[in-house]
Amino acid sequence: MAARSDEKLERVFVIDDDAAMREALQSLLRSVGLRVETFASAREFLTGQRPEAPACLVLDVRLPGLSGLELQRELSEAEMHIPIIFITGHGDIPMTVQAMKAGAVEFLTKPCRDQDLLDAISQALDRDRAAREQRAGLVELRERYERLTPREREVMGLVVAGLLNKQIAAELGTSEVTVKLHRHQVMHKMQAKSLAELVRMAEKLGIPATQ
Repeated sequence: MAARSDEKLERVFVIDDDAAMREALQSLLRSVGLRVETFASAREFLTGQRPEAPACLVLDVRLPGLSGLELQRELSEAEMHIPIIFITGHGDIPMTVQAMKAGAVEFLTKPCRDQDLLDAISQALDRDRAAREQRAGLVELRERYERLTPREREVMGLVVAGLLNKQIAAELGTSEVTVKLHRHQVMHKMQAKSLAELVRMAEKLGIPATQ
């Protein structure tokens, strides 16, 4: 099976202030073919460069300066989307709940089983890959929508609301033939193969059906 084009760029970022732990995690992850970058602090990670490719973050909760939970919040506020796996030797239930509610993939207690960590990393990379594909698809969908004329957007809104061509014509004060032409252009430009697909596109774009 052919490798994905972004597979070689995938990264696991490890943030831990314990040098021995960073080295151990780096050795483990490299042994299974993962590309790893390590950081001693959250600030060091934030100032580094990251490739535009699937990635995840293995993050210690207790760090000098910005804590792991604070970094999670800062990344979320900055809309920097990266799945996080927390590891800590000092975890508690409220801390775990806070991290998971904020979207963490897993919360592991040191020392954790190698396989548990590897499974969590695999899940996190899959999640990030899917999220990136979804975001890229939405960008492309918005670009298609932007190519519609103002009238075609009006027609699209009425079509996804379920109106018939003659009803749309009456709503817009035009002929049914003209509506059919606009509708054809909408389907063509949006690359929609069916009305159901067009409706799903409108939902993804957050376009309200107009009546």
